[in-house]
Amino acid sequence: YRFAWSESFKRGFKKASRNNPLLRQKLFDALGILCMDPFSPSLKSHKLHGKLEGLWACRADYDCRIVFSFEMDQDSGDDLIVLIDVGKHDEVY
Repeated sequence: YRFAWSESFKRGFKKASRNNPLLRQKLFDALGILCMDPFSPSLKSHKLHGKLEGLWACRADYDCRIVFSFEMDQDSGDDLIVLIDVGKHDEVY
């Protein structure tokens, strides 16, 4: 899979990892796994419901979630993971 980073994800990534190098590394690790296997058991990927229906989330850390969706690149036909948001559990849901 290839990634597309939304502006909200970029802001959330900066905010979440600014003063926490350990969390920054965990986010990079989770993104690496997500790119290779979005359904890896270590990520605990799951569909979201309610106002976030149609989106997915996975764990980067005990309290840090990455919200994403699966889409297809209209130009190349490649599968994309659109990174939508990242942050603490209560912030992103």
